[in-house]
Amino acid sequence: MEIFSLKEEDKKSLQLFIRSGASGHEVVRAMTLLLKHGGQTRAEVASTLDVTPKTVTNTCNNYSDFGLERSLKDDPRPGQPIIFDDRIKSKIIALVCSNPPGGFDRWSLDLIKSKAESDGIVDIISKEKIRIILQEHDLKPWQQRMWCIPELTPEYIERMENILDIYERGDSKEYPLICLDEKPIALFEDSRSAELMEPGKPKKIDYEYIRNGTANVFMAVEPFAGKYTVEVTENRTGEKFAHFLKDLFKKYKSAKKITLIMDNLNIHRKSSLEKSLGQEEADQIWEKFEVHYTPRHASWLNQAEIAIGMYSRQCLGKTRIPNIEILKKKTSAWGEFINDKAITINWTFNKLDAREKMGYEGKI
Repeated sequence: MEIFSLKEEDKKSLQLFIRSGASGHEVVRAMTLLLKHGGQTRAEVASTLDVTPKTVTNTCNNYSDFGLERSLKDDPRPGQPIIFDDRIKSKIIALVCSNPPGGFDRWSLDLIKSKAESDGIVDIISKEKIRIILQEHDLKPWQQRMWCIPELTPEYIERMENILDIYERGDSKEYPLICLDEKPIALFEDSRSAELMEPGKPKKIDYEYIRNGTANVFMAVEPFAGKYTVEVTENRTGEKFAHFLKDLFKKYKSAKKITLIMDNLNIHRKSSLEKSLGQEEADQIWEKFEVHYTPRHASWLNQAEIAIGMYSRQCLGKTRIPNIEILKKKTSAWGEFINDKAITINWTFNKLDAREKMGYEGKI
């Protein structure tokens, strides 16, 4: 039996670190140590966090041999990538969602890099890192048809500032704040079975695969409380949305009113509930929610996108998921872990930031 234990003070430090909302390799290693301390085997930890068994062993050995700090951090090496937190990412997205400087028709990676560094958003950032941040939010500002803000209209400003006001006021048990979004998941199966090179080494994966369709994941997060509701469905339809909202209604039944933030997807309407649940039940459920929609092309304002980013990195990773049953199993394990740790989201972008980055004064 594999025996591993943490010092009590180190355990508390790791729990605080995870609750801080940080992301990246250090969080995965922190989770690795806590799961091993909780009695999971090397294989179980590797499956839950989508890492190799050798990574689990190395992380635990580094803790035993060198202490907590060494077990979390990479050894210094040239070209070590800089990790940007969600606050920095939000400011970069806000920058891209503003008008480009005079003389430029649209943003390019070079222009975003130059402006982000000159405005003091970051000291230095690579074009590749900017590309990854934009890809996470499905933005391609150099393609005019994908422009994230066609026009900075009064309606856009009003909706954006309304949501930023909601974030500033926080929430409570009686009036929780929930952000909701969904993510399509492509299901891929290896065309040939993957084999281990040798025990403790990563498996070899053939470049060929079989596509098994898609699934959908609904994500609802209470960012200030660190509560996550994740559900895998066969597709993304009004009926599936209605039943997911019904589940939230039951989960937060003791709340007086639920503030709900989501985008303008056509299924995010009361009509979806009316068609699926009937008028009476739809009225009862919809009345429980105070619904606020993000402006068009402003999904970056929805903190559920941050939660989906965490889920994508920590649960899905780069592993091929062949069917919906395995996706549900992995998602359930991740949801149980993340809720047990109550990881909150540290959102700091406010109206003053928006006015500065987007170049307007008050409502227009």
